[in-house]
Amino acid sequence: MEYVNPIRDIENINAIKNILRKQSQRDLLLFVFGINTGIRVSDLLSLRVIDVWDGEHIKEFLYLKDEKSGHTRAHYINNSIQMELEKYLSSREFNENDYLFKSKKINQPITRQQAYRIIHKAAEEVGIKEKIGMHTLRKTFGYHAYRKGIAISIIMDIYHHQSPSETLRYIGINKQDQDMIKVDINL
Repeated sequence: MEYVNPIRDIENINAIKNILRKQSQRDLLLFVFGINTGIRVSDLLSLRVIDVWDGEHIKEFLYLKDEKSGHTRAHYINNSIQMELEKYLSSREFNENDYLFKSKKINQPITRQQAYRIIHKAAEEVGIKEKIGMHTLRKTFGYHAYRKGIAISIIMDIYHHQSPSETLRYIGINKQDQDMIKVDINL
């Protein structure tokens, strides 16, 4: 597997969102969901409407069973995801068993390759020169969570890593980044 990078620059993240917003609400939701939860692309693509919608409201948490550990993990559906989900779910009629990231051609989710093409093309349009792939979404989540002061132990647990150094390497944190963490206790 080729090494890919997180998207470090918030302006680039917003530019990708703008490109995807013009292209497809589904594609925008895929990007927003990935960078805000750190969920593996295989898990994202297997999501169904019922996983995020109770019939009347968007759920606060998404519960996914981790195949490695067998435990069910809760993933918070934050305001950014909720906003894009509301737009997406109201854009057309969905059955509760429909795949969230449904193909336009068949009644299946988009493929991993299609998801890659969507994200890679948008990153190219923005002018990102670093290597971008589907792990970029997970890495972007971890990178920004760490930069905002989320404990490395929590991020490590999300990724099922064995050591903080493994997680720091995975999310692309170097010594300079470690020195620039925001610990903002606004009491």
